[in-house]
Amino acid sequence: MLKLSQRQRNILDFIKKNAGVGNQAIKFHLEKGSGEKISRITVVRDVEELLRLKLIKKDGRGRSVNYSEFSGNELLQYYDIEKYFDADPDKRIIKNKSYNFKIYSQLKNFFSPAESLDLKQANNQYRKNIKKLSPAILKKELERLMIELIWKSSQIEGNTYSLIDTEVLIKERKEASGHNKEEATMILNHKYALDYIFSQKNKFKRISVRQIEAVHELLIKGLGVSKGPRKNLVGIIGTNYKPLDNQYQIKESLEKTVKAINKSANPLEKALVANLMLAYIQPFEDGNKRTSRLIGNALLLANGYCPLSFRSIDESAYKKATILFYEQNSAYFFKELFVEQFKFAVNNYFAV
Repeated sequence: MLKLSQRQRNILDFIKKNAGVGNQAIKFHLEKGSGEKISRITVVRDVEELLRLKLIKKDGRGRSVNYSEFSGNELLQYYDIEKYFDADPDKRIIKNKSYNFKIYSQLKNFFSPAESLDLKQANNQYRKNIKKLSPAILKKELERLMIELIWKSSQIEGNTYSLIDTEVLIKERKEASGHNKEEATMILNHKYALDYIFSQKNKFKRISVRQIEAVHELLIKGLGVSKGPRKNLVGIIGTNYKPLDNQYQIKESLEKTVKAINKSANPLEKALVANLMLAYIQPFEDGNKRTSRLIGNALLLANGYCPLSFRSIDESAYKKATILFYEQNSAYFFKELFVEQFKFAVNNYFAV
């Protein structure tokens, strides 16, 4: 998770409000605020870290160097996540309280060339690893990842099954005592949806609305949730963002999202967009984030990329990142978590 020091956050806020400032102005601002002397090398070190993280950009040379907020993808605007959620939902200023219909043109360029190269190299390691495994071991490792994905995806939705109980339920169809039937159904539905994805793996190289609906139908079977695009308004806990309530607009938004996913040449970008937009549109009565996670993995698998288990993700951080995208259309924090989980999967599964 991105961790900025208090001084780095102060510098970033100052640059956001005063585009074109240089090191000397930043140093003066910090000293004025703290009442303490701060060395030039300290300022330069902090500024270099903000540049490395692509939170700011540099213009000019020598004494004429100045800094301003990074103006790449508009959906990657940085927010201090802890500071942002210090405010109650009713006190947060939301950029778009309702659905942003202009968002489709921005669903691209989430990864810089350097980031894309780094992630491609990580995936190359995954491909090398799976080639070295025997078919039996590869099957067991994939099963392990899928069970942990099912457990974590269900846990994010409030399911209280432990990882061990989840494994027993999937392998032996034995329900854990002290849990309601709906929890077992949710877990088994994940299994059936993943079975469908693997049986149709190559067809997910290009996604369709019907494929999304098919995965959703499997995920909500027996849970009292209606199939297909919802017809009514839904509220989301912890935010005043209001998703679309018009069935025709929901269908149109799904189609435009599918078009954006298929247009991207980067499998990780495809999966990231699926995770973000299916949660943002909230096309179904329930099960939207579950669908987004599995569709994202379907896109990765179909394009030869390592799937994510989300095993090590913090549920609170995941929900905050999702709400931040709802309220500010900032994917910065979610992208960070997504990349962390991709690298975690590469390093923790299919090891040789």
